[in-house]
Amino acid sequence: MIFDSIQQRDHEQVIFCSDKDSGLKAIIAIHDTTLGPALGGLRMWPYNNDEEALEDVLRLSHGMTYKASISGLNLGGGKAVIIGDPRSEKSEALFRSFGRFVEGIGGRYITAEDVGTSVSDMEWIRLETKFVAGIRSRGGSGDPSPFTAYGVYHGMKAACKKVFGSDSLEGKKIAVQGAGNVARYLVGHLSKEGAETIITDIYDEKVAQVVAENKNVSVVEPDEIYDVDCDVFSPAALGGSVNDNTIDRIKAKIVAGAANNQLKDELRHAQGLKERGILYVPDYVINAGGLINVYVELEGYSEARALHMTENIYNIVESIINRAEAENTLTVVASNRLAEQRVNALGKIHSRYVGETERKEF
Repeated sequence: MIFDSIQQRDHEQVIFCSDKDSGLKAIIAIHDTTLGPALGGLRMWPYNNDEEALEDVLRLSHGMTYKASISGLNLGGGKAVIIGDPRSEKSEALFRSFGRFVEGIGGRYITAEDVGTSVSDMEWIRLETKFVAGIRSRGGSGDPSPFTAYGVYHGMKAACKKVFGSDSLEGKKIAVQGAGNVARYLVGHLSKEGAETIITDIYDEKVAQVVAENKNVSVVEPDEIYDVDCDVFSPAALGGSVNDNTIDRIKAKIVAGAANNQLKDELRHAQGLKERGILYVPDYVINAGGLINVYVELEGYSEARALHMTENIYNIVESIINRAEAENTLTVVASNRLAEQRVNALGKIHSRYVGETERKEF
């Protein structure tokens, strides 16, 4: 059963990490290293069971391969999850134990911050391995959330240009599902441009912070966000929010957000959105800003270069929308084809990444 799940998306390697003393229960998934070492964040979440955690890490790591490829980065796709409550079960020992497992992989996987983890958590991991990114105190880039939000903002503008004839967000009504770090920065950009934003989150304190920092922001209960009459629906929390129970409730003309795996069933729900006249911007395309920022760090960090590369998400989104229209196909099919073409083309030059010996400068 486990190998069936792994082979379904052609994963190269999955590592199960257990340390009784620290309480660590983690899974590292390496999807594809054709383009380079697998880079992807470490998520900490109280999954209901091990199977749910495995499915999440497999889907997320698969998406990271496509995200790196479509963004033109020389990185493979990977992801890691720790099973646990990030609000009550974090410890130095937990993250240092995880760091030892990352070190043991020999550079095939590089970890970073994600949902439920922070820069300070990465500092603990860095005590055990150099294969961790996003640590400002060591000359790194720090929290990637502002760059993820910046990319979503530009991708959203490109989508609005297609649907409404202008990329201006002034006066647009945008429903943002989530009020975490990425959503907070995204709302900041939207507010500055004059958009009307409706937000929600399961944590009231996060919602209060976003409202206090921005103008023209209103709040609804978590389940009510799907029923908001808006121009853009922007999932910015966990995945699977567009599903059989919610898709018919969405009243937006565009779905463009920061969350990974927004569609519960990628092809079926993408088709459902298209049939309802809703433009879907593939999540791994529009939310690539954080990955781009970390990639620049690996090459020698320049914030200006990271911002410039992230702004190019506008052009990538525009090209995918145009390609999907020209080929009369789904936007996610068009983006998948582009990502796969680059992996396949470069795979003829070099096959899989074998470890640290291929990247002496890391």
